Amino acid sequence: MKKYICTACDYIYDPDIGDEDGGIAPGTAFEDIPDDWVCPDCGMSKDAFEPLEE
Repeated sequence: MKKYICTACDYIYDPDIGDEDGGIAPGTAFEDIPDDWVCPDCGMSKDAFEPLEE
């Protein structure tokens, strides 16, 4: 599964880790995160994320 980066603050969403505080379980693909989820670091919407090129 792909990692995604917030274009506002550089937070990286790693599907292997998820976002426990945001209610996103480990193993959740970015595409499967609810649309109302926001960046845990800066509060930007899911739209502010783009695939991380590794």
